[in-house]
Amino acid sequence: MTKGWRIFTSSLRLLALVATLTATIIMVTSHDSAEVLNLTFKAKYSNESAFKYFVIAEAVASGYSLIALFVSSKSLLWRLVVILDVIITILLTSSVSAALAIAHVGKKGNSHAGWLPICGQVPKFCNQVTGSLIAAFIAAIVYLVLILYSLRTVLSPLITV
Repeated sequence: MTKGWRIFTSSLRLLALVATLTATIIMVTSHDSAEVLNLTFKAKYSNESAFKYFVIAEAVASGYSLIALFVSSKSLLWRLVVILDVIITILLTSSVSAALAIAHVGKKGNSHAGWLPICGQVPKFCNQVTGSLIAAFIAAIVYLVLILYSLRTVLSPLITV
């Protein structure tokens, strides 16, 4: 692998680390409260299991991204990194999907189930969740690009012109 491509992949891995870490921090710090009929309701990520899964998945991806930054493409661990990139991408995609589904219900509600939208009452919480989801979506896209590049790198000796 040339030096330019190493810088490119390192930059992508660093971007993935920043995006997953940002998504985790934003989601963990998201909270807001609203008062309805003299009752105070608190909205925080830990109230919803899909958001907890999201935080755990993003934290795992952050840790992996940090470790993967230091693995050389010339080492024997590189093929394991490619496999783990696929697993992390699947993990990120599933966590974003689960959190996005809950965020959609929070924003729009569900008239069939009788669930009312809550984003009108706790806009700060909803805005933070949206920001966290955007950062996580960027991380998932970065990992998809890393997978495509890694597969090209691993398979390039097998492809003859």
